[in-house]
Amino acid sequence: MAGVNVRRPAATIADVAAAAGVSRATVSRVMNGRTTVDPTIAARVQEVAIELSYRPSNVARSLSIGRTTTVALVVPDLANPVFQEILRGVSAAAAADGYRVLVADTAEDPSQEAAVARDARRRCDALVLVSPRMPAGELDALLPDIEPSVVINRRVSHPSTPSLVVDYDDATGQLVDHLVALGHERIAYLAGPRLAATNAARRRGLAAARERHAVLDVVELDTGTSLAAGHAAADAVLASRVTAVIAFNDLVAFGLLAALNEAGVAVPGDISVTGYDDIDLARYATPALTTAAVPQDELGRHAWRELHAVMDDDAHAATTTLFGAQLEVRASTGPVPRRVARATVRQARPATEDADPAPEQGPAWSAEGGAMVLHRSLDHGPLARYEDGSRLPAIHSPRPYLHPVHSLAGVPLTDAGPVDHRHHYGLGVAVPDVNGTSHWGGRTFVADVGPTLLPNHGRQVSAGAAVDPMAPHLLVDTIEWRDEHDRPQLDERRRIGARLLDDGWVLEWRTTLHATHGPLEIRSPATNGRPGAGYGGVFWRLPKAHETQVLSAAGPGEDAAQGSTSPWVAFVQRHRDRDGERTTTTLLTQTSPVRHWFLRAAEYPGACPALVWDAPLVVPAGGTAETGVVAAIFDRALDLDEAAALATGLR
Repeated sequence: MAGVNVRRPAATIADVAAAAGVSRATVSRVMNGRTTVDPTIAARVQEVAIELSYRPSNVARSLSIGRTTTVALVVPDLANPVFQEILRGVSAAAAADGYRVLVADTAEDPSQEAAVARDARRRCDALVLVSPRMPAGELDALLPDIEPSVVINRRVSHPSTPSLVVDYDDATGQLVDHLVALGHERIAYLAGPRLAATNAARRRGLAAARERHAVLDVVELDTGTSLAAGHAAADAVLASRVTAVIAFNDLVAFGLLAALNEAGVAVPGDISVTGYDDIDLARYATPALTTAAVPQDELGRHAWRELHAVMDDDAHAATTTLFGAQLEVRASTGPVPRRVARATVRQARPATEDADPAPEQGPAWSAEGGAMVLHRSLDHGPLARYEDGSRLPAIHSPRPYLHPVHSLAGVPLTDAGPVDHRHHYGLGVAVPDVNGTSHWGGRTFVADVGPTLLPNHGRQVSAGAAVDPMAPHLLVDTIEWRDEHDRPQLDERRRIGARLLDDGWVLEWRTTLHATHGPLEIRSPATNGRPGAGYGGVFWRLPKAHETQVLSAAGPGEDAAQGSTSPWVAFVQRHRDRDGERTTTTLLTQTSPVRHWFLRAAEYPGACPALVWDAPLVVPAGGTAETGVVAAIFDRALDLDEAAALATGLR
């Protein structure tokens, strides 16, 4: 009948056999890739199968060869990105061998794991059991029933079951050592499921860390494995008065970060937070999460290799493979809060009532925890920390910098990676345009286009900061500036010194740029078509405060100081913290030559004497350019007259 599409029935194995003049068994052997069929006959069968559009039945094939070519993966919680990455690795590796992967989720219920595993195994050829929570006795009884199988994140003793284990003992040690190097002594561990082998491994790592660090005090809080569990733990964390947290996994850490942010608690300013696993979102959290990275995809791929070997050879010797974890240091960890560090040092050196107080020796630099730290004196906590910046993201133009810088009372005076400008890092030398390369980070201003993200980010590489042997208060460093192609552009010599005042202290930063690799043309957004945006040079990024006031020789206010050649500017900031309100002043003066000030207060607090303002700075090959700041830091407010008088004494 016209207009009716009559569907022909699908060809069967019998149709192919009849058309090719062979038996159905021969067709089956050809379709299954067997080599026992004569090549001429095999070719004829394949041609007929193509002509008839024959498609072998997977069900029939499975029945004939005794396999389903599927394996099952049983996980405690598929919502956890770690288990998703393991699944991705297993699936990719299994697909290359013609296998598919089914998934079963036990919803973190140990009582259901054995039943779910047995049911999954009845439907598949083999089983991947990930992070089982069941007691050891139940697991030992289960393994003979589900073989062939492989177990991830738990050691097993079954002779034909391979296991893959992450060294969480060592991972925990790396996290603790990192935090202790930053001055943290009281740390909370947000524990996971008590039956989880990974939780037991973390506890072993903590026990070993206590033996290495006699000062370490660990508060253990039963928490869980999810975002919600981390969020709910915030009150207990704050009540414990710890200065750092090791969360059971990154999800728990994310939940805690959200709750701390809601409570107005600064991370890492008030408390540092770490996790485990390094899931994809860890580097994109706010702040980016310090964590112990685990090779999740490789765990899945290796699990398939072990399982496939057992499936092909019943006598294959089962082994336990140990995978290491790598510490990824990001913005969620920082030095112990200044007020805690100072109290700890003083308690460690009790004085008798009749002992004469020792004279204060003055500021001194020392190497601590992979950085250089400035102390007010031997019996006081740190005033500033100098980082080499090598771990900064490439898009932020990595560079060495000072952070945190504190007042004598412990008030922080720098910010790093703030939400408003992620590429701002404490006090350092940042320049947006050196021969077209950005050493500022973030977007580049393009004339007639505006701020644009370009692949032009360079980096500054420290040769290794060192203390001047004749002056312990003076830190010296040589920096090689490299362009986006990693070619050297210039060399920088910097000297960072400190001295005490009666009620404050002075930080002095002097930088000399050497055009050792050819001429330099240094520009800014202002020279490229954005009036007033002459930023670039020794840039001080201050933290936001409850209130910020700007003073300068041009008068009070941001507008008076911005773009001026005032010999000094001062930020008077009122900060609020748990102890109430306190006022801190940062007074900046320029080193020679005098330059225009680039300054912000309302949008964010920060300032630098600009290397270039309305015209490019050209440095001939072999030439130099100098800049720097001298900063006096007080825990009290200044007025215009006092600031001017103090600035005269600093220059």
